Amino acid sequence: MPLTREEPSPLFAGTVAGTLRLLTYLALAMVLMVLDHRNGWTWRVRYAAAVVVEPLYRLAGAPSAGFHSLAVAFAERKTLTEENQRLREDLLLANAKLNRMAAVAEQNQRLKELLDTQRSLELNVQLARVIGVDLGPGEDRIMLGVGANSGIHVGQPVIDARGVMGQVVHVLPSTSVVMLVTDPAHAIPVTVERTGLRTIAYGTRDGNGLLLPDIPMAADVRAGDRLLTSGIGGRFPPGFPVGTVDKVQPAPTGMFLQASAKPAADLDRSEDVLLLHDLAEPAGPPAPATSVGPPEDLAMPASATSSTSTANTGVKR
Repeated sequence: MPLTREEPSPLFAGTVAGTLRLLTYLALAMVLMVLDHRNGWTWRVRYAAAVVVEPLYRLAGAPSAGFHSLAVAFAERKTLTEENQRLREDLLLANAKLNRMAAVAEQNQRLKELLDTQRSLELNVQLARVIGVDLGPGEDRIMLGVGANSGIHVGQPVIDARGVMGQVVHVLPSTSVVMLVTDPAHAIPVTVERTGLRTIAYGTRDGNGLLLPDIPMAADVRAGDRLLTSGIGGRFPPGFPVGTVDKVQPAPTGMFLQASAKPAADLDRSEDVLLLHDLAEPAGPPAPATSVGPPEDLAMPASATSSTSTANTGVKR
């Protein structure tokens, strides 16, 4: 029951009992302070009470700590996921740049080979880029980014750094179509480098190689023989690599041998090619041949020549 303002506090009541109670409390407090100061009993009591109460504190704070741990774990997982995604994107970008650099290096190497071929051949050639591939049924052709506006004409030979690729069959103002040597409709006169045998190499129906169907039975043709352009027909200059024989066997008719060959040019990988222009005809008559005679120190003196002439004249008379 709460006390009213008119009622005095029982601890500080004006009676003798209240005064004794106050003195008792003060004495007990002084004793406790002295004992705590000398022996630390109060600290021990607080320590024992803390040991008993601490699990209760932990149990009461467990839900809050659990929610906090979950929030931290979720935040860390989200951060790690984002960082992992960012690292994966950086890795993909680095791989793309590396692949691009490798492709550029390979392209530069091919261009260098083409330039070296141009310089070594000393021919009138034109560099062109492949802009399309047409590998339809029964066709094996590519499209170049140059046409009639660049001086391209039908029948112009096309080569790369390793050999003959084909010839131009269609010309548009800014583009042209090249029939590859592996096209079934293509044929090219060749000669076997080792023996000098002349024959014709045709494209195969599958567009993967060359076929030499009309080789005499007594001809010496072996796997590994190189095929070069023979120059017959005037379309392809002589001496350009065409392919390498990989198989020789009797023809189905039994009257000839037939050989299959692998093209020398990189038909499925070349991105830049060379178009051969017609060689300029020499102007005027050919230069006179240099005279060949005995060395000057072996030539006869003029007097000896005169005496010989006189003697010969006398003999004829």
